[in-house]
Amino acid sequence: MLHKSGYIAIVGKPNAGKSTLMNQILGTKLSITTHKAQTTRHQIIGIHSDDDFQIIFLDTPGIIHPKYELQKAMMRFVEKAEKEADVILFIVDAKENNMPEYAFDSLKQIKKPVILVLNKVDASNPEEIETLSKNLNEYFPFQKTISVSALHGQGVEGLMSEIQDLLPFGPPFYPKDDLSELPVRFFVSELIREQVFLQYHEELPYSATVDVIIYEERDDLDYINAEVIVNRNSQKGMIIGKGGRAIKKLGMESRKSIEEFVGRKVFLDLHVKVRDKWRDNENMVRNFGY
Repeated sequence: MLHKSGYIAIVGKPNAGKSTLMNQILGTKLSITTHKAQTTRHQIIGIHSDDDFQIIFLDTPGIIHPKYELQKAMMRFVEKAEKEADVILFIVDAKENNMPEYAFDSLKQIKKPVILVLNKVDASNPEEIETLSKNLNEYFPFQKTISVSALHGQGVEGLMSEIQDLLPFGPPFYPKDDLSELPVRFFVSELIREQVFLQYHEELPYSATVDVIIYEERDDLDYINAEVIVNRNSQKGMIIGKGGRAIKKLGMESRKSIEEFVGRKVFLDLHVKVRDKWRDNENMVRNFGY
């Protein structure tokens, strides 16, 4: 049987369930997910292989109108993914009632198959789903519309078979047992950043990033030295917390999720650094991997 391979970009508004869908398909957590919008900032590459096909998923940040340099960099990831992809999955929350026109801007320039994926259908009624599907298909010529619950896996099998049909023929791009091309230290910084989103409130997670300074695989454990970078001085105290309690909890929860990810013991040395207005500084944004 002829082998198929291709790139699939997962795009949509923040919090539509893009990362949850990719994690569900891969059967492992590669993209961090929280209840807060714009948790994903990078293009995360996830590789799904079978005997006769290989799909490289590109999970992207949510489509927004960028306000500062970091967000501009996030939108460049979306545009790049759409250009590189063979097929685009456009994910929409099934309860969506305000789809901005700019969400379709880049799709309209692209001559590629786009599948509309209506997500979170377990929390919606069939009439809502039907109306939304009809409205969106009148607005844009989707190749196909598929309803799923990314969280519970419902409808994902049907989506996968549609994707396989649209894949071009070709050899695999990566070894079949690879799950991603990104290094472990990237996922470590993301897992710490996920905990920042889970444990701190309001603007703080959006003003922070994580930089892994040292990652050493030692005989008995992995040693990690990482910095939580914040946007201004007042945020440093918030990360540390009274008597250092907040950063201690951040370190503890981050270490647990990193150990689960790497499958061995971890020593995590965590510090906080202030890089004044880093989100607005193009060079700093680039230096932090965006």
